[in-house]
Amino acid sequence: MVPEPFFTIGIEEEYLIVDRETRNLIGHAPPSILAECEKKLKEQVSPEFLQCQIEVGTRVCKTIRDARENLAFLRNTVSEVIEQHGMAMIASSTHPFSMSVRQETTNKDRYSKLEEDLQQVARRLVICGMHVHIGIDDDDLRLDLMGQVSYALPHLLALSTSSPFWKGNDTGLKSYRIAVWDELPRTGLPEVFDSFAEYRRHVEVLINAGIIEDGTKIWWDIRPSDKFPTLEMRICDICTRLEDTICIAALYLCWLHKLYRLRRNNQRWRRYARMLIDENRWRAHRYGCDEGLIDFGRGEIVPYAELVEEMLELIAEDAEFLDCVAEVEHARNILRRGTSAHRQLRVYKEALSSGRSQQEALMDVVDMLIEDTKYGLDQF
Repeated sequence: MVPEPFFTIGIEEEYLIVDRETRNLIGHAPPSILAECEKKLKEQVSPEFLQCQIEVGTRVCKTIRDARENLAFLRNTVSEVIEQHGMAMIASSTHPFSMSVRQETTNKDRYSKLEEDLQQVARRLVICGMHVHIGIDDDDLRLDLMGQVSYALPHLLALSTSSPFWKGNDTGLKSYRIAVWDELPRTGLPEVFDSFAEYRRHVEVLINAGIIEDGTKIWWDIRPSDKFPTLEMRICDICTRLEDTICIAALYLCWLHKLYRLRRNNQRWRRYARMLIDENRWRAHRYGCDEGLIDFGRGEIVPYAELVEEMLELIAEDAEFLDCVAEVEHARNILRRGTSAHRQLRVYKEALSSGRSQQEALMDVVDMLIEDTKYGLDQF
């Protein structure tokens, strides 16, 4: 019998660094920023592909509350260091306008090889995301749950959207980040495998052919981590507010626990065809939570608020067991006030209607993101 998984949790977030005066992305990061962050945070902070980005990762946390406290500490620390350099940090998956400042890549072999391989596709990666790791130490169980939980990934993306703008334009998409990310190979929804061994055989084909060095170059929306015994969810935009990040992480944790509970009772969640889940992925990427997703059983589009209530009902027992009822129920608050994408568009349109120029309106959006990124952190 498969032992009870640990269901530990870890969260990674990627932030953008902006010039406080122009609100534009910086092109070159002073080395002292990363050095000071590393002095304070050790291995919990790292550079990203572009110098205007910085990444943090929580320690392995046993509870959602532990994850919240650690992530708040990381956000506070990185934000303070960046502000001491006359800059600011925003938790947004795209920058609202990002004028043509030359974006320097981080001097690291991995990133140099990435740019050489992907060329202009890599140079468009001025995007940020968040990744949630759930500790499941049994390899085959991890693959089995990956095949089932894919159904819920569009639901989680819809709650996280924070990238409606690209180079000063309202894209009409709530998560334009997905459009940029999907230009890369080995992205999107995962394949379905019957065992971990089968998954590894497929990865080894690419490694042996010299296409990738290891499984970290598999960039699916969800994947077995190549570094840790975790199932890593990668579909979401980064949430501007910490409380929204924690809500989505808790929903993902509870959904996986529910799937494990079903398996323990000799049941399972139905696996739906990738083409169907892809339709919901597109709807979440395009509309966020505004236009609903397809209920495959009913064969019709269902309002997203109704789907959230169904999800909360399905995982109620798991949220109680994992002591994160308030965190998952925060999804209702996100729906009431909107995601970061909604708030960005609201600020932009209100600024335009008040007579601000387009550039001034976009700068107002950056100001909102700077403040919202720190929202609630003073409690920690």
